Amino acid sequence: MTADDFRRLALELPGTVESAHMGHPDFRVNGKIFATLNYPDEHWGMVKLPPEEQDNVLKLQSKAFVPVKGAWGRQGCTNVRLGDADSNALRHALRSAWDRASVLKKRTVRKRT
Repeated sequence: MTADDFRRLALELPGTVESAHMGHPDFRVNGKIFATLNYPDEHWGMVKLPPEEQDNVLKLQSKAFVPVKGAWGRQGCTNVRLGDADSNALRHALRSAWDRASVLKKRTVRKRT
């Protein structure tokens, strides 16, 4: 897989838009980031998986998927080594991350009176 493959698969998901955050391309649905590219470098992507799904992906594709370090990783953020990722596994991971983000509502800030 390449960054272009990752981008194409992410953008195939309904309502997905590409944006940028902290200098990295990201992919959002309902204003929520579910995947990014180029972190820590151009050979990697990241998907925000539900923690139980992260466990499954790590068991099945441990060469391609690695938890992000620290609290982000414990919450399901998972790096994808693009060169080792299988297209079906990446498609599944992106869909899981998209599913999770698509049900979350964008937070609204209430003004105090």
